[in-house]
Amino acid sequence: MSCRWGFVGTGGIARTMSEALALSSGGVLGAVASRTQERADDFARLHGADRAYGGPRAVEEMLASGAVDAVYVATTHPQHHTPARAALLAGVPVLVEKPMTVTLAAARDLVEASRASRTFLMEAYWTRMLPGTAALMEVLASGAVGEVQSLHADFGFAFGDDATRFHDPSIGGGSLLDLGPYPVGLAVLLLGAAEEVRAVGSLTPAGVDRQIAVAARFAGGAVASLSTTMVAHAASRAWIEGSLGTIELDRFLPTAAGFTVSTQRDGTTHEVRHDHPVEHGHRLMLDHVHDCLERGLAESPLVSHQWTLDVASILEEALTQVGVVRNEELIGQG
Repeated sequence: MSCRWGFVGTGGIARTMSEALALSSGGVLGAVASRTQERADDFARLHGADRAYGGPRAVEEMLASGAVDAVYVATTHPQHHTPARAALLAGVPVLVEKPMTVTLAAARDLVEASRASRTFLMEAYWTRMLPGTAALMEVLASGAVGEVQSLHADFGFAFGDDATRFHDPSIGGGSLLDLGPYPVGLAVLLLGAAEEVRAVGSLTPAGVDRQIAVAARFAGGAVASLSTTMVAHAASRAWIEGSLGTIELDRFLPTAAGFTVSTQRDGTTHEVRHDHPVEHGHRLMLDHVHDCLERGLAESPLVSHQWTLDVASILEEALTQVGVVRNEELIGQG
């Protein structure tokens, strides 16, 4: 069965995903929806979509056409909620670019809509499907480093003032919403829901976070120190400290292509690497979604609804503490 995808939004991540879709198994680009017909037509022509919808009712028209089997929401952060919810209410499976929403309440609303309609919903946490992440989870499950007690992870780059998506609060600017799902997502993947969150940061004149540091406590007393920045070139690495050893992840944090395991039990150190090529990291995510849809699932076993809510909870608490105001936009198609 071939899954006909409808893309909502025509920006850079939509282009990346269209390239991944061409490499995936069982998926084709059936349609695209955008704020203007011109943008929709241009994207459809460049990426081979059969249909293009533009204007304020573009998403509604695409969903009503019956031309798509699943929807990928690729708009800017505050514009994720409305098209995703419309798809769920229409019974159309949805993959939503991260962060799923800019408020915890909106994320909860989408999860509730998914569960009520029994329609598939997943946040596009593509790194969960990478071989490096799978290998990391296997090492942790083996008990090689014992019980995880702490995680340290950072991610960031020095972006100029011309990097609009980072500086504009109306499209969810700031370092944490854009980059935070990687270190925060890793923390939730390893440690579950945070029981306490403390954050400090600095803001731009426009009111988005320049950089932010988050300290979180989890069940059993485990802790995490997580940071993002858009004004400095961070190491973009992570290390995990367990009761029996440590794991240091190579740079670049999201891809986790390799890591070094050091164990105190026998004093050994070894590296875990991945020699086989991954044509496109997002392709593996799409293949996973196709598998979930074929199995009739409403929730991914790898990127669960609870994982999304736990990540959203940390992001919201941290941004609230440093004074970032977020408004979930109720209209807009990218």
